[in-house]
Parts: sequence; structure tokens; C-alpha cells
Amino acid sequence: MVVAVVDGLGGGIGSLIIKRLREVLGPDLEILALGTNAIAASSMMKAGANRGASGENAIAQVIAEVDLVLGPLAVVVANSMMGELTPRMAEAISTSRARKILLPLTLNRIELIGISGEPLPHLVEMAVQRVKELVS
Repeated sequence: MVVAVVDGLGGGIGSLIIKRLREVLGPDLEILALGTNAIAASSMMKAGANRGASGENAIAQVIAEVDLVLGPLAVVVANSMMGELTPRMAEAISTSRARKILLPLTLNRIELIGISGEPLPHLVEMAVQRVKELVS
């Protein structure tokens, strides 16, 4: 199974996800770090991703070939992450055949009803446990 972790800005959320995936699932899981920018990709690589790439074209090309996508909900919302997540990126991720496990983090002007306000570490733990179920 090939897992893509997508993040932008400084890559903090993606790094946390990758670090926890490595702790729970070990080194055999193939993790790709896809950053909306080079800083995010680099941060996720340092957290333990096998390979990484950044930018619109890299995300649009690679996302079609992965089995699972993890990241914040913003990765399927055009112009999110302070404009870093382009419409092409959002379309490529949302239309990818890969299963998506997205963290329901707050977005400007988008309110999710019925979602509990769990802190980020709890959301990451829930996502990692779901990946563990899918991999097993």
C-alpha cells in the first residue's frame, strides 16, 4: 500500500501524521510526502516519509498512483492554505481513486456541523488507527 500525506504551509500536520504512522506501522509502509511547497515537503521528509515532492504538478501526477491519501480537509478545497492549495491540486486529490482520510480541521468560511472539536493529536491518532485497519 502506498500512502500519500498532503500538507502545505510549514508541513506541521503532515509531519505529525507521518511520525505517528511510522511509530505505529513501522518502516515497511511506503509513505509519500506531497507538499504544496518545498518547506512542507522537506518537513514531512524529515518526519520519515520515503519520498517527497512539492508543487502543483507533482501533486497532480503522483496522487493518481497512490492507494490512500491523508491530510487536513483543506487538501480538497481550492485556494485553501492561504492560497497554496490550487484548484488543480484540489481537483486531483478529490477525484483520485485513492481512499481519503481527512482531518476535519477548521477552514475559513467553511463550518462542519456534527463534527466534534477534537484536538489535532486525537484526530491524528484516529486517522492512524484507521490506516492500521486498512493495512492489516
